[in-house]
Amino acid sequence: MNELKYFATIFWAVVIIVVVAYVLSSMAGQAFNFASAISIAAVFAIAAIVLGEGILKEEK
Repeated sequence: MNELKYFATIFWAVVIIVVVAYVLSSMAGQAFNFASAISIAAVFAIAAIVLGEGILKEEK
């Protein structure tokens, strides 16, 4: 079940960051760079997983 949690986090990080990068590059009149959007999404996904699993863990 933990694998599904990681997959969902990575999936939504990629989808949201790519859409935001596309909209912002379109508004700025620049070319959309998919590789940079994916690299930013990877950083955010790793940060979300680390925060969710370690730093922000609920105390029992």
